[in-house]
Amino acid sequence: MSADEAPARGWTPSPRELERRSARARQTRRRVAAASVATVAVVGGLAAVVLLSPGWPRVRESFFDGFHARESLPAIVDGFWINVKMFLIAEPLILVLGLAIALVRSSRSPWLVPLRGIGVVYTDVVRGVPTLLLVFLFAFGMPALDLQGIPSSSFFWATVALVVSYSAYVAEVFRAGIDSVHPSQWLSSQALALSRGQTLRHVVVPQAVRRVVPPLLNDFVSLQKDTALVASVSIFDALFTARDYANYNFNYTPYVVVACFFVAMTVPLARLCDWLAARIARRERAGVL
Repeated sequence: MSADEAPARGWTPSPRELERRSARARQTRRRVAAASVATVAVVGGLAAVVLLSPGWPRVRESFFDGFHARESLPAIVDGFWINVKMFLIAEPLILVLGLAIALVRSSRSPWLVPLRGIGVVYTDVVRGVPTLLLVFLFAFGMPALDLQGIPSSSFFWATVALVVSYSAYVAEVFRAGIDSVHPSQWLSSQALALSRGQTLRHVVVPQAVRRVVPPLLNDFVSLQKDTALVASVSIFDALFTARDYANYNFNYTPYVVVACFFVAMTVPLARLCDWLAARIARRERAGVL
């Protein structure tokens, strides 16, 4: 053990340091107590407004009935699996198509000028059309064409509509990530005799993808919820099942059950977005790429 290490191991905090620690601990306890009191007051006030309102018994019977929740649950679970399956199919396709569009729009090759024009028109037009309208157009319009060798099911074309809609948004996210990479990265790659394609593949895109992970996850949180739009074209997903039950039994509790399923699926991903954003911010402050 060196002479420098001996004092370090035998170090004890001074009375002044202990006093600082005690003061910080008291401040923390006061902040926690104040936050707890404020939270209880706000939540309690909101609960009192709802529970003491004149129409609460009627709302409870219509939206929070335990019997109808249990009766509708099995069918909603089966329908929710359709939403999950649609999300799992659409997500990787959106990533691939969105990245391809972003790379084409970032290219400077004269041979890709037509594709760049198509990419610009694609992103501008698709982002201007509501996703619900795209679901209607694809689910009802494409099967009417009687195309040979292509599925005509509503599930297939509703999934295609979601892929088309979200790929335009994801393409812009990827393109923003590519544009955010510092120009010195391009210049350094040129100094190493890398072509533009090699620079994109080995230098720029890996950095861009890391930077856009949080906004991409936010897009996929929205995609999870927007799978419920397929109920508009009579696909028996969770929302359509809840609507069918509610119309037959004149009770809206199944809608609340469906909402709970979507919340349970989206909240963990939303917290993952927050964690990744904080992690990336810490790495950038530390100078770690």
